[in-house]
Order: sequence, then structure tokens, then C-alpha cells
Amino acid sequence: MRDDLARALAAGFLAGDWTRQGLVESGAEVLGRRPRWLSPLARQVLELYPRPPVDRPRELATNLASRPAAGKALGARPVVRPVAATRMVTNRWRLPILDDLGDVAGLLGVSPADLDWFADPRHLARSAAVPGLQHYRVSHRVAPSGAIRVLEAPKPRLKALQRRLLREVAGLVPPHDAARGFRPGGSVRSYAVPHAGRPVVLRLDLEAFFASVTVSRVYGIWRTAGYPEPVAHCLAGLVTCELPLAQWRAVPAPADDRLLDAHWRLGRRLAGPHLPQGAPTSPAMANLAAHRLDVRLTALARSWGGRYTRYADDLAFSGDRGWATGTSRLLDAIEVIVRDEGFRLNPRKTGVMPRAGRQVLGGLVVNERPRVARREVDLLKAILHNCHRFGPSTQNRHDVPAFEEHLRGRIAWVAQHDPVRGERLQAVHDAIDWSR
Repeated sequence: MRDDLARALAAGFLAGDWTRQGLVESGAEVLGRRPRWLSPLARQVLELYPRPPVDRPRELATNLASRPAAGKALGARPVVRPVAATRMVTNRWRLPILDDLGDVAGLLGVSPADLDWFADPRHLARSAAVPGLQHYRVSHRVAPSGAIRVLEAPKPRLKALQRRLLREVAGLVPPHDAARGFRPGGSVRSYAVPHAGRPVVLRLDLEAFFASVTVSRVYGIWRTAGYPEPVAHCLAGLVTCELPLAQWRAVPAPADDRLLDAHWRLGRRLAGPHLPQGAPTSPAMANLAAHRLDVRLTALARSWGGRYTRYADDLAFSGDRGWATGTSRLLDAIEVIVRDEGFRLNPRKTGVMPRAGRQVLGGLVVNERPRVARREVDLLKAILHNCHRFGPSTQNRHDVPAFEEHLRGRIAWVAQHDPVRGERLQAVHDAIDWSR
């Protein structure tokens, strides 16, 4: 059966009565006649779908074409091409009801034409050679490890749509409990607390976390949420992007040869539709994409008598003293699960930290309780002291913009985990003459 006929019959079937006679009549209207194979095809479709799959017209068309009776329709062509009306069938998280693309446009406050432009189903903006026609501004920076990070920031109009989508839809879908970042109530502290005072702590890192989440996985998230196929495809297009080859060629390779393989893999990931690092929706969507990973790693940690949490691409495990002798086997098991779930570990950032040394997670020392490292506190104290004695201009050696606010933010970081020290540092900060 031709693909166009399968799509037309699927739409026609969904528009009519979901009975054998109703399917036959709908099919006859699409074909302009009533061939002998149509009645057996209707029976086979009802055996496969006792209820109309109003949220899955594409799936219905694919399966319809594979039915035995469809093999007799080789030369048939549709004379009528109806459009299938879709609607949500399930809504486990009580999300906004989006039955079709008109509902999506209404939710986001855009016209259907603008929605089509931003979702880009025909990859017009993604493949455009002119930056002005693309939806993302691309930049790069060197990470402390020496790796090159590629940032894809949506332009203002698309960014506003993504923020609304995050606030009104994506942010309402709960991630796994082990995910402690980019969610209400989540923080670096909540990521680190379960591992405080533990004999052995493991720290691991996922390579190119956002770029590893493909558009097919994002589409699957929206389908799991209950949205019909056309809506899920549209929403997936609104939160993913592709990096044009010309822009990737403008990204320099890392200076460290040991990072070249990972850089090559990053380029391969960015060439396909993926979650962009820089979009407001990406952290929440990445959390949801990692749900099964979190489920499996939580179960693995418990089977070893340990604990597991994740903050974005940072994975943390902790356990008893016995972990020190079996860590290699545990790391192998973690790697198998990570790869099976479509991610990859960054071996350069794997750390096994016994309690005899310093255990650090998310910038916090967790040997006893989560706290900012003493060295970092002492350095901040010295900077504030010198600002008070010699003037702030003498301490801003790296020309940090808004230096006063920058230091205030560092004090707030300390105060969040040690209120007494934070209060002392803030008192020094308040006594500084910032006009000097």
C-alpha cells in the first residue's frame, strides 16, 4: 500500500465511526469506490485497535499499511485526502490540554504560521546558511578542563516561547526524585546532603549531557505526557535545534590532544537535532530524558547498600567501607547502564573519594556536612579585607563586571551552607567603600 493512501485511509478511519461498517464507509469515501479488500482491512484494523487511536494517526497509518489485506491495494490511490482530528487520550500530570496545533498556537499566543516557523518541521531555519534566518546564536568558550563548550542561545522571540512552555507545560512534569537540579526545591545542597559523612563517595560526569538528548527522546517525553503525535512533534521542534556545519567549523578544537575524541563526538551530536545548551527548556527536558537512567542507577545504588543523586550531568554515589574493595565492579555496572540509556561517561572526571581524603560534590566538601571549602572561604575573606584596606579597584584584577555584586553572590554561596561565616563576611562587605 502506498504511503499517501495509508495516511489518507488512517485520517478517514479516524474521522468516521469506529466500527467495521463505519471504517468501510470512510474508506470508500477516501477511495471513491469500495474494493473487495477494504472490508478485511477494516476487520484487521479493529483487531489491532479496539478503540480509535485519535492521538496516533501516523502510527495508525504505518500499521495499516502492514496489514495483510493492504497487500492487495498496490495500485490504489486516494481521491479524497481528509485531515485527521487529534486529541489527548491520557493526561497523567494534568497538563494543559493541547489536542492539536491550533491549541499549541493558542497557548503560546502566536499565529499558526509563526508556530510553524519556530517549530521548523521542514528544517528551514536549521539548514539556513544565513545566521539571520536561524533561531539560535552560537558561541563557544573554553571550560576549566580545556574542553570547548558550544552555547546555542535562542533568539528573543523563541526564548520567550520556550520560557512560557517551561512555565506552563514542561515544568509541571515531575522528574525522578534523584534529580536534584533544575527543579522546584532542588539545589546543589540537596544533591550533596545524602552523601555527607559517608565512608566512600563516587563522583561521575556525563559527557555532553544536553547534546546527547536527541529529538526522538524529546518527542517520546511529550508522547508520554499524553500529547498527540502532531503536537508532540511540534513541541519537540520548539525545544531542539541542529548546529549548521559552517558554524561547527568555526568552533576551535581543544588545545589538549586528549580531548579531541570527545570534541569529535560533540560535533556528531550537535549535527543532529538535540537539546541546546542555552535554551531555558533544556535543563527540565534533560531531567525528564534521564528519568529511566535515574531509576536504574537508584536501583543499582540500593542493591549495593548505597545512595545516588544527580545534579544535571553530575552523578554522585556513596556507600559503606566495603565499597572501597568493589568500586571497579560498581563503576563497570554504572557505565553499562549509562551507555544503555544513550549517554556516555567522561572518564577524566570520575573520582573515587574515601573519607580519609577530601570528598567534594558540586563544589561542597561533604566529609562531615556540606560546606564550602575552607580555602575558598579564606580567599574570599582576604579579598574583602584588602578591598576594605586598599579599595575594591585594587582587587578586581580580572575586570569582573559589577564586582560588588559578584562578591555579594560569593558571600551568599558561603552563607547558604554556613550562616555564621556568611554573616561575618557580609559585615566586612558592608563596611567597604565601593567608590574607591
